Amino acid sequence: TFEELNQLEANILRDGRIINPIIVWQGLIVDGHNRFTIAKKHPEIPFTVHEKEFASRYEAIIWICKNQLGRRNLTPEQKKYLVGKQYEAEKSSHGETRKESHDETGRFHRSYQIDNSGDAKKTCDRIAAENNMSGISVIRAESFAKGVDAAEDAVPGAREEILTGRIKATDAEITALAKTPKAEIPAALAELRKPKQERQPRKAETT
Repeated sequence: TFEELNQLEANILRDGRIINPIIVWQGLIVDGHNRFTIAKKHPEIPFTVHEKEFASRYEAIIWICKNQLGRRNLTPEQKKYLVGKQYEAEKSSHGETRKESHDETGRFHRSYQIDNSGDAKKTCDRIAAENNMSGISVIRAESFAKGVDAAEDAVPGAREEILTGRIKATDAEITALAKTPKAEIPAALAELRKPKQERQPRKAETT
């Protein structure tokens, strides 16, 4: 949050240095975005950089999610998003193929072919145990994350609004965004920004 970022900056200025290293992979920051932003703002403040090695982008995402999930100041939405992204990345890293496309109406589709469904279940159960939640909650978290990503793709900044709770919506409302045509997502988000009593009910989708 804005307040937390200001507190972090104040702590760094008080200490005169950035204690925790900025962690990077192939030139990309995987942990320490806020610390790096503060370092650029105060070039006199020293900091260190630690290079990590990952076999793939999926492994980097898994590490980021686990690293963030180990922190205590997460909103419920942030935890669901991280669990969902970890599950998605782990399935992909195990040899799963993924297809993404938009149909003629602009509706976004993502489909998966899992080489071994047993492995996917083991992954789901392990992530559930690690985060003290049920397997079905992990699966729902993945759907929630897809909705958040669809919102961010259509309206940059929407992810932060959802994960910090500025947009107050149910899991089902966020999940539905992944199945909403990209052109309609800005209007859907505008509706979700309204108080619940002022929102127009969404039309039921047909299959």
